[in-house]
Amino acid sequence: MVAWQAGVLDAWAYDEHGRRTAEAELRLLIRRLLVRRYPDGGTGEFDAHCPRTAVDLSAGGTARISHQPEGMRGASLEAEVAVAEEHLWTARPGFDDWPAHPVADTLRDWVAARLDSAASGWRREPSRLRGSTDFDRLFRPGTRLPGLTVLDPVPCGSLRVPSGVPAVACPQRWDETPRITVAVPPGTYLVKAAPVEVEDRGYGSREEAVAVRLQLCDAPVAAREMALGPGDDTLGLRAGEAFGFGTDAAAGAFGDAGVWQDLRDQLERANRPGSPEADKLTGSVVGVHLDGGSLGADLAGFYTGGDGVYPVWVGRSASGEVVCVDVQTAFDLNLDA
Repeated sequence: MVAWQAGVLDAWAYDEHGRRTAEAELRLLIRRLLVRRYPDGGTGEFDAHCPRTAVDLSAGGTARISHQPEGMRGASLEAEVAVAEEHLWTARPGFDDWPAHPVADTLRDWVAARLDSAASGWRREPSRLRGSTDFDRLFRPGTRLPGLTVLDPVPCGSLRVPSGVPAVACPQRWDETPRITVAVPPGTYLVKAAPVEVEDRGYGSREEAVAVRLQLCDAPVAAREMALGPGDDTLGLRAGEAFGFGTDAAAGAFGDAGVWQDLRDQLERANRPGSPEADKLTGSVVGVHLDGGSLGADLAGFYTGGDGVYPVWVGRSASGEVVCVDVQTAFDLNLDA
């Protein structure tokens, strides 16, 4: 993609299987290069286990290198290095001279040499997919957190997921397909809320639901990771950032992705005064529950702490099976302490 008036040139490289192996973003001031190394011909494009390296290069002479030898699910090696003047720029290619473009040679020599050597200056960071909030504490009655006491989990109905693909999204967004989904065995699962008693010296204590969970089984969670939507790339995240579903109605919901729009439409009808479908809608401690009836699927709505983006965390067992899907609904409380 060439737009010289805007000072932009983007390019991509593909292998013989049609998979994107390198992406270069060139600007007059900053450029970025992302390289993937597929281990074999059967690995899918953008596979989460594919080793990757990203280089963010500034015109000021500093490069930030992020190397994920095990892909997104593994740790990341991070380094900031000074770059020689001759490596800051590349010759502007002519119309038929694209092999001169950096994508053709993937990583620059000065980057590749650093990855292959035992150079110092690396710092190891945990996978950006890993969650920091210990949701299990929020569903363990009696747990004490700073200013909080965890109460008994509250059931919020069951959720039928015949397609095996539950979605998590704002039910008030009429024209959007859910971008956050999780693959699970088709079935019926419980929805739970995590209430806590919040100590407030000024106004007295109060109860508040701080998380909601779709529970698939009772196996212990061995690892928890962030659910990603189309185009989400953890190399673009910085410390404390996360991907998730967006809401401008302070609401979210679990529902079957295969009939999401039908469930959402049914929710809208059930909310109308005097609706004959109102009896399909019941309240819960965190929001509402919709019985989808003949759809064979349900929708469990919950309130969030406000508008914004809410990460979705998938808890997996030691064997990799999905145990639960969690959302922290109160972002103004420190639940990581």
